[in-house]
Amino acid sequence: MSGLTRRNVILSGSAMAGLAACGNGVGNQGAARLDARVDATRDYLMANFPNAANLAPKAAGILYVPLVTEAGFFFGGAYGRGALRINDVTVDYYSATQASWGLQIGAQQYAHALFFMTPDALAEFRRADGWEAGADIVYALPNQGGSAGVDTTTTLAPVIGFVFGQSGFIAGATVKGTKYTRIIP
Repeated sequence: MSGLTRRNVILSGSAMAGLAACGNGVGNQGAARLDARVDATRDYLMANFPNAANLAPKAAGILYVPLVTEAGFFFGGAYGRGALRINDVTVDYYSATQASWGLQIGAQQYAHALFFMTPDALAEFRRADGWEAGADIVYALPNQGGSAGVDTTTTLAPVIGFVFGQSGFIAGATVKGTKYTRIIP
């Protein structure tokens, strides 16, 4: 009996479409579109959070991730794409992925930026084959006043993370545990 049934063809087509959607490349027009989103994210961050604007000239590089979508129902995940900029010029594109489990339900979207404050921190990030955000990141979270919590302790950290523009209904957002992988265009 032939294994070529309408059900198998549909399932195979769905699997192939799913695999195609998992491609890690930026694509033909994707780089320009992603750069435009990064520009808008950078402009928003600098206009609304003065401490970020003060840190930017001191940073060795900044990774902007304009949109991270996170969803969870006991098991959760998040995905976003962004661009690493050195002297405000895009040098690489990255995907950001995160998986989690536990008591969670909901979905949210947010943007984030990682400020690499030392050349060593930036070099380690670029050299890694899949860098994971961990304990070495200090977070500057925006409060009601529109400023982010940056103080003298924060400015000495090798990596400073800004999480902003949150919308949705999962409590909190963090980049801790997020894995960053270079996207090959």
